[in-house]
Amino acid sequence: MYRPLPFLIDFDGVINLYGEPAPHSKKFLDFIFKHNLPAFILSNSTLRAAKDVKGFLEKHDLFTKIPIMTAADAALKYVENNYKRISVYCVENVKKEFEKFLDDNNPQAVVVGDLVEGWSVEILNEIFLKVKNGADLIAMHMNRYWSPQKDKFVLDAGSFISAIEYATEKKAVLLGKPSSIYFQSALDKLGYSADTPFLMLGDDLEMDISPAQKMGGKTILILTGKTKFPITASITPDFIANDLSDVVDILSKIYSI
Repeated sequence: MYRPLPFLIDFDGVINLYGEPAPHSKKFLDFIFKHNLPAFILSNSTLRAAKDVKGFLEKHDLFTKIPIMTAADAALKYVENNYKRISVYCVENVKKEFEKFLDDNNPQAVVVGDLVEGWSVEILNEIFLKVKNGADLIAMHMNRYWSPQKDKFVLDAGSFISAIEYATEKKAVLLGKPSSIYFQSALDKLGYSADTPFLMLGDDLEMDISPAQKMGGKTILILTGKTKFPITASITPDFIANDLSDVVDILSKIYSI
């Protein structure tokens, strides 16, 4: 029996642009609903959990029945399956999700996500000492940088986690993009096997497009977020869209709608 191509969608830089819905978001999400596409929002954000993404969509009257997972959700699931005591470095609203596991005095692992403006030498040294003293290092994601405001770029958690890896000579367990496990977990939840072709929509060549291609997926790069034209990287997406209206046109061709 024919099953349509599963469709994975990044959130920040695609649907969410600096706290507001991207242009044509309603058209895009209504298209998915109308044609019953097997879609999944797969976000690398550690600033919010899936319930926060759903809240954003509901607040702006957008279709919300698409399953959602963020890197923060993936980290919580991993902790639940592997640890009893952890130390967490991320924004407070996400840190609360880990409340029953928190133990800063004797952690089995240190989980690191976004701290936004909260990074400091003191914080890095705290993480370093806990990992050096035996705690596992868990990376919610390894983004090098991000864009909190239009045309503004700042270092992201991946840059700081890399410093801890270098100092401790320990490799972090990566739970978000570009980990293939993260992509596969979304496909699993949609009911597709590991070797199933899929479609990925994202704004980040390194975190969305390249890893999806390595897994055999087709890719749509959208230029509303991190990546701008002209594209100088050697990574070549299958399709390029200026905005979500262009994405709808591309989907119409891919799914023969």
